[in-house]
Amino acid sequence: MAIGTKGLGADELREFDDTKLVEELKKAKEELFNLRFQSATGQLENNSRLKAVKRDIARIYTTMRERELGITEAPITKEAAK
Repeated sequence: MAIGTKGLGADELREFDDTKLVEELKKAKEELFNLRFQSATGQLENNSRLKAVKRDIARIYTTMRERELGITEAPITKEAAK
């Protein structure tokens, strides 16, 4: 059983373009901040969510680094094909 958010697996992330990856990273970091804040104030109900969001962030960074090194390529979008 994989830990993480549905729709943010490694295969799904490779299908995102660079702007979508940055957007997902921003959302995940914001969620992690909110979860940490809830944890500090004692309001966090699901501790495993912290681990899942951290793994999502790591997956996004890994995908971005793979593209930077040329291991994988970003998918061709309709705007880029024109």
